[in-house]
Amino acid sequence: MTHPHMTIVFDLDGTLVDSLPDIIASVQHGFTSLGLPAPADAEVRALIGHPLEAMYAHFAPAHTASLCAIYREHYARNFVNRSRPYPGVVELLRTLRERGYKLAIATTKRTDMARRFVEALGLTPAVDYVQGTDGFPHKPAPDVIHRALAALGAQGLWMVGDTTHDILAGRAAGLRTYAVTWGTHDAGMLATTAPDELQPDLERLLEHLPPRPRA
Repeated sequence: MTHPHMTIVFDLDGTLVDSLPDIIASVQHGFTSLGLPAPADAEVRALIGHPLEAMYAHFAPAHTASLCAIYREHYARNFVNRSRPYPGVVELLRTLRERGYKLAIATTKRTDMARRFVEALGLTPAVDYVQGTDGFPHKPAPDVIHRALAALGAQGLWMVGDTTHDILAGRAAGLRTYAVTWGTHDAGMLATTAPDELQPDLERLLEHLPPRPRA
């Protein structure tokens, strides 16, 4: 008997990878390069998960294009200075694949940058597909999730993320939602979207995902 591919969809930054210090540093670098006052870490952190253009437009709308260009050049050279998978992530991904699940990443990063980042961190063998947001609506719209699942020809089960955008996108895509509090948004903010699970780590995810029958 053939069983459908059941897929867990993960956000990337702040969910699988502790990448916020490198992102924040690259965001601030653009302001410094142009001689503009740089926003504080907390101000940048509050906007992570939005498209880059929207982040910069919030702070300096007249300089958005220049800031985005500087960010992309700087981040591409510095994206793994301090970024590392969160504790237990590699083992969790391995266990889920051993249990018969497909694993997809759905991120607001551009696809090319997301795949470079995943590769640089050694996570490419641990997932089945990486989908970025390229010219279509970003989370909380569900488009990036739908595209990842369509590429795999799979059915989605859970959306796992660290921001309200992730949780809202997962719900819009018809998936159960798992919010992890070690990333961008704290537990209080995440709770406003009523995720199915709100946890300080990813361990409880395994309790929901027993081994799948083999085809």
